[in-house]
Amino acid sequence: MPNPLSAAAQQLIDPQARALAANVRWLQLNLGGALANLNWPVAVLGEGPPLLMLHGFDSSFLEFRRIAPLLACNYQLWIPDLCGFGFCPRPIAAAYGPQLVIEHLIALMAVINAENPSASLGLIGASMGGAVAIVLARALEQVNPKKLQQILLLAPAGLTGKAMPLPPLLDKLGVAFLGLAAVRKGLCRQAFADPKSSVGAAEEEIASLHLQSPGWAHALACFARSGGFAGVGAPLPTAPLTVLWGANDRILRPPLRLAAAALLGDCCTELQNCGHLPHLDQPGKVVTHWLDSQPKTPA
Repeated sequence: MPNPLSAAAQQLIDPQARALAANVRWLQLNLGGALANLNWPVAVLGEGPPLLMLHGFDSSFLEFRRIAPLLACNYQLWIPDLCGFGFCPRPIAAAYGPQLVIEHLIALMAVINAENPSASLGLIGASMGGAVAIVLARALEQVNPKKLQQILLLAPAGLTGKAMPLPPLLDKLGVAFLGLAAVRKGLCRQAFADPKSSVGAAEEEIASLHLQSPGWAHALACFARSGGFAGVGAPLPTAPLTVLWGANDRILRPPLRLAAAALLGDCCTELQNCGHLPHLDQPGKVVTHWLDSQPKTPA
């Protein structure tokens, strides 16, 4: 089965998604075992200091289609599919879970550093990508405490709580449920603040396109058995941190959001008329918050 991303740049309904897909590089990263000698999709665009952007659970780099053009005039954007998600290759023998996600990103960081040897890095993570960003930030700071300039989390999930691995059979049933067309449409609508005005055929297409990637069901079931990212927020990295929540978020359960807010402290801002995807519901405000949070250069 061919990778569905190969035709996405020409066929996607959303023009911003088509433009982002057209900027994908297929990079061979320094990974071993079942992941050796594979090419990995990473959208790379713009000029300036590097900015790494990490999508959420069972999603893809196309999540960032609305803020990418707003940031590309100031940054070199690196927007990968997380290992096991999106349009990545999924060899059957790989152990899909949090460790593999981080190993893949550290391998990608070697490429980013090679192209930007002296530049500091910006980091944006959305939903589960927020938890991934925190774990990756701690790993990067162990190597170079000054590498990260700024971190922005968008409705982060997985910072608190406990991992709940799904046992065999339930993992496959859960994946089969997530693959149902009606379920995909429902989840897509639930993620936006105002689905009546925000969700149409273009959004539904993007939410489901990566399910056609070979190995999607196997990798997602494996990730579910691992327990995924949970309780990974402490200790917080030392780099400056900003968090944006949507006031109309119907994905994050209130107890998890309250626990995460207690951990994060006063770095959190709530956006009105915004759901679980601030970068899609309020892209302009997200970009403004990001630019305003940057360290000011002395005059």
